[in-house]
Formats: sequence, C-alpha cells, structure tokens
Amino acid sequence: MTRPGGTWQNWGRTEKIRPQTVEYPSTVEAVRRSVRSAAARGRQIKAVGAGHSFTGIAVAPGTLLELTELQGIITVDRERSRVRMLAGTRLHRLPALLAPYGLAMANLGDIDRQSISGAISTGTHGTGTQYGGIATQVVGATLVTADGELLTVDGEHSPELLPAVALGLGALGILVDVTLQCVPAFTLHAVERPEPLDAVVDHLHGRAEAEDHFEFYWFPHTDVALTKTNTRGAADAPVAPLPTLGKWIDDILVGNGVHQAACSTGRAAPALVPAINRLSAKVWGDRTFSDASHRVFATARGVRFREMEYAVPLERLPDAFRALQRVIAERGWRIEFPIEVRVAAADDLWMSTAHGRASGYIAAHRYWRVDPTEYFTAIEEIMLAHDGRPHWGKMHTLDAATLRPRYPRFDDFVALRDRLDPNRVFRNPYLDRVLGE
Repeated sequence: MTRPGGTWQNWGRTEKIRPQTVEYPSTVEAVRRSVRSAAARGRQIKAVGAGHSFTGIAVAPGTLLELTELQGIITVDRERSRVRMLAGTRLHRLPALLAPYGLAMANLGDIDRQSISGAISTGTHGTGTQYGGIATQVVGATLVTADGELLTVDGEHSPELLPAVALGLGALGILVDVTLQCVPAFTLHAVERPEPLDAVVDHLHGRAEAEDHFEFYWFPHTDVALTKTNTRGAADAPVAPLPTLGKWIDDILVGNGVHQAACSTGRAAPALVPAINRLSAKVWGDRTFSDASHRVFATARGVRFREMEYAVPLERLPDAFRALQRVIAERGWRIEFPIEVRVAAADDLWMSTAHGRASGYIAAHRYWRVDPTEYFTAIEEIMLAHDGRPHWGKMHTLDAATLRPRYPRFDDFVALRDRLDPNRVFRNPYLDRVLGE
C-alpha cells in the first residue's frame, strides 16, 4: 500500500520504496498515458495490486501505478462461462460479482486479498492434483506495452503468447484486463483434522491423488499433521456452514488472536515455542463443515508473517519435507509458524513453477518480527537439491543464471520481453535479478 508522503510498502514489510510518482489510473486510457509519459521521461513504471508479494516483484522506484480504481467485471460470456474483468479486481470481491451468473473460480488459494493481476503474475495457486494455479484459468488478457499500445492475447489474437502473458511477472507490460475461464458455482465439503504426521507423509501422493483438494500444516516440534480435505459438490448441494460464533472462535480468536500471542511469546522466549506449538496443534483444525467454495478455500490471516515457498516435483515432495524436518531438529531452531504443504497439476505456462510437472509445494513462514534469513537459507538449499523452483512472490535468493536451467521456456520468455519492452520500461531490481538486465 502507498502511505501518505508517497512511501509504498508491501504487506509482509519486506519491501519499502518511495516512488518518484504515484498515480491512480481509473481507466485503461489513463494507464496508457502513464506508460507513455514514463517512457518519454526515461523512467521505469510498475503496477501494484494488493502488495501481498514478499519479493520486490512490484517495487516501483520510478512511477508506481495503484490499480485500485480498475476493478469490476467488463463482460460475461454466458455460453462459455468466461468472465472478462479489470486487472485490479480483488479476488475477495469476485464471488459476489460472479454469483448473478451462477459462476465461480475453479480453484483459489487460502488468501483472497490479492488483485487478479497480481495473483496470476506471481503464480499464486491453491491445492489439488487436478488443478493448476490461478493463471491456468486465464484464457485472455489485455496489456499496455512499453509504447503505450494495447496488446490483446486470447484464443483469436496472438494465442501463442498466452502461456507467457498469463504469468508474466509484470515484465511484459501493464495488465489492464483479464479473462478467466470460470466454472459453474459449487460447494465444498471440508474435513479438517489432526492426523499422525508420519502416516500422512508416507502416503502423501495417494492422499493428494484421491481427494479433490488436499493439504496439510505441520507445526514444527510436533508429530501431528493438520490435514485439510475439500470435496467438491453441486451448487445446490445441502450445506452445513460453520456457525458464526464458531467460525469467529476458530478463525479469528484462535487462528489470529491466539496465534499472534503465541508468536509474540515465542519471540520473547524461544524455549517456549515447542510447548506452544503442541498446544496449537491441539486447538487448531478439527472440524467438518460445508459451504460455497470461496468460503471454504479462503481463510482470514491477521498475523503478519514472511514466507518462502518452493515447488518440487510431486514425487520428491515427501523427501523434501523430511529433509526440512531434519534440518530444524539438527539446528535446534524454535520455529513458531507452521509449514504448509500443497499440490498442483502440471501446466504449460512458461514461467510457472508447475511448468511441465505435477508439483508439490512447501511453504515456510516466520513471524514478521523475527529474522528469517538463517531458516530460509537452509530451506532454499534443501529445495534446490530437490529440483525446486521458487514462488515468484515469496522470498528467495535466486538469479537468472540459477533459474534459467530450471525453466525450459526461460529464454523464450526473455526473448518476448526483449521484443515487447526493449528499453526495459517495466524493469525493477527484482526483475533484473531473476530475468537479467
């Protein structure tokens, strides 16, 4: 977000910048004018969404475009269930916008505060071996290129570019609208329960394949996996939502309030963390309910944290997780935040972490007031040893030389960037690092 005085910082407080100019375009034409103006002055320009990336992918030292005014649905193709929307539209607003048409997004992550353009540009994903990241739902997009012109990419216009533009890292232009392939609205039956950790990891691939959506959390220093299994149902299936009070107790009081207190206590007295985590594993995640899909996918996150997440080939997920367990035990660390483990289908998007392979994701977090460097460095070493690819919006240290061999279409993406933005109007330090200057 941009604060009074023109200073922008992200949600995780890992990035902070005072841009030369902050603009709030309310139309596509205004975005075009901003890009032309920046290019004429030799100034870089970047658009930001909700600031939920932990990396500097949206940092704008030159001109920063806040897209908060570019929200809402443009058109709906009822026959094909395709919805064209402005790029700044927040994910949490979409269910109400899609409801009149009986539609929903095919899959979502567990946070819905992001803008649609930010979510797809960084490779945000949910879980489920039959479902790719949010960017795989993109069937069309319009972006403003470095010369201020509009480039439309869809099934009829430059379709060969869609696998690059759908997950473009903000390097190819400013997204101004996105068309999603939606699905008929559906419900989810959720079962959240603690299970023996070793058994879950031993049978992880089978569990993930057998369920529509499966994931688990592990609080370090415990032997419990907090599993989450979501089964899809028809929109008119009977539902049993969480009672309002019960949901408030679980998600707000325990999930945020108690966890905030636990993180603060753990920071002040690290020796207490194992006991706190064992208590957390007992009071979290033992419930069954059903509701509209978006109410089950997304949860409220009130405790500020920093995150590293890597994708590894699905078959290597158990070994990578066990290696992480070992390093925590061997180093004697006291880790107050749970590890999250999810899965996703392979896709063909050029810069997707799941490009060409079914993937397992391991996400590690630290409380935002704790220095994560030593912990994240060790995790990164493990993930790289298991052919890992870092989430573009989560903390990592890799550069273009390290990333190139991990992405078969890396050079094709850079070549497209050279064609669309030869003067690097959309560059910033993060893109210089991960793509090269």
